[in-house]
Amino acid sequence: MSLRPPISRVRAATFLEPLAAMVPEPRCELNYRDPFELLIATQLSAQSTDVMVNRVTPTLFARWPDARAFAEADPVEVEAVLRPTGFFRQKTKNAIASSKILTERFDGQVPTRMEDLLTLPGVARKTANVVLGTAFGVQSGVTVDTHVFRVTRRWGWHREKTPEKVEAHLMKLLPRPQWSDFGHRAVLFGRYHCTARKPACAGCGLRTLCPVGLGDAEP
Repeated sequence: MSLRPPISRVRAATFLEPLAAMVPEPRCELNYRDPFELLIATQLSAQSTDVMVNRVTPTLFARWPDARAFAEADPVEVEAVLRPTGFFRQKTKNAIASSKILTERFDGQVPTRMEDLLTLPGVARKTANVVLGTAFGVQSGVTVDTHVFRVTRRWGWHREKTPEKVEAHLMKLLPRPQWSDFGHRAVLFGRYHCTARKPACAGCGLRTLCPVGLGDAEP
């Protein structure tokens, strides 16, 4: 894939308005009612889909509605519910362990600091950014999943090879108040428009800005 040199903040800013027009509602597609449910659902979404997670969480949270209940759950029973999401044994282990830490250290509440969230098993920066930005409006960073990684690379914004380096780069390019919304928009843009195999370049509002849309790079 041929990429132009990494762009400036001024150049990156020109993408934001057409991206907002393409994805007017920056939102998380995981269903949740409180920060705890969002935390667990985001953990479960690893190596799965939001659609699948949304199928299992109503049953999950009906039986174990908060951190204290989850901390005392029988792992075998939780595994039976989580099996369709894949890697269900590890996800069960992480969810129960996280719930125990929340109960013991944070009075059963999801903390609002990145450094505290990162002490929970199965929580890395991507999950923490989703929870902090979506549940609390804290601009802790930019969520970088496979979609965000792909579309920002196609746009010629970076040549990085790891999510951590991509996030650091995006945090320099984007205004901090827009970090959370940008992450949601880029996820949805990559999920429904700029897909991995057949990006819908025709009619895309970013086509005149994107090297792929201009024919200057491979999709």
